[in-house]
Amino acid sequence: MKLKATVYDAAGNKKGELELPAFFANPIREDIAAKSFEVWKLMNQHLYSGYVEAGKRHSASGTISHQRHDWKGHYGKGISRVPRKTMNRRGTQFFWIATEVSGTRGGRRSHTPRGLRSPRKMNEKEMRLGFQSALAATSQTKYVEKRYSSLHDIKHALPIVVESMPAKSKDVLSVLKKILGSLHELALRQKSVRPGKGKLRGRKYKSSAGLLLVRGNDEKISMKGLDIKSAREVSIADLYPLGRLTIFTHKGMEELAHVA
Repeated sequence: MKLKATVYDAAGNKKGELELPAFFANPIREDIAAKSFEVWKLMNQHLYSGYVEAGKRHSASGTISHQRHDWKGHYGKGISRVPRKTMNRRGTQFFWIATEVSGTRGGRRSHTPRGLRSPRKMNEKEMRLGFQSALAATSQTKYVEKRYSSLHDIKHALPIVVESMPAKSKDVLSVLKKILGSLHELALRQKSVRPGKGKLRGRKYKSSAGLLLVRGNDEKISMKGLDIKSAREVSIADLYPLGRLTIFTHKGMEELAHVA
């Protein structure tokens, strides 16, 4: 069974129909979509580890000599053999500062986290099925209403496909208002100040995800407040939880048939 979607022109008027890729008609596997998102999140998270060159980015070299008559040696100075950098000198008298080792100011940290982890693996076909399920969920009203608590009784046919988007942000906004109607309030990313102590802990602002606009690789669309990705850039992270409010351009939908 092949599904079709209504195509809107750049002014927001209905222009025709477009045959959707075959995976839009497949059953949605919520379990595989959740698993593929967990794999993506694990493999893209920042590892807890120290910087490789931390505490080592200075001119101090290894242990300085304690032999007699060696130039720039420690013999007779009564100081330890730790690496030192020269701040200034007067003849053969040097003013040194110990560096590099963990017991010195600005030295490396001892026993840093190594940042090692075992990779989380997932079959390519399984990963593709999870991604296709997430794309297919954008075309089903029950998943969209489940994700957005403020949405009830969506009257628009999903998915929404636009022939092309205008270049100016003002024109893009007018097209969104005409196509989405009351849904356009969710289209733009909303940013607000977080209540409570989170403001003191690096989490001052919180924002909604906003609308996802999937464009063709050659199309150039830019607008603040929208999450704009090309067909090759879209990942499971952009679509999960299932039911992301999404608009596809005509070229973006055609390219997804080959990418997904």
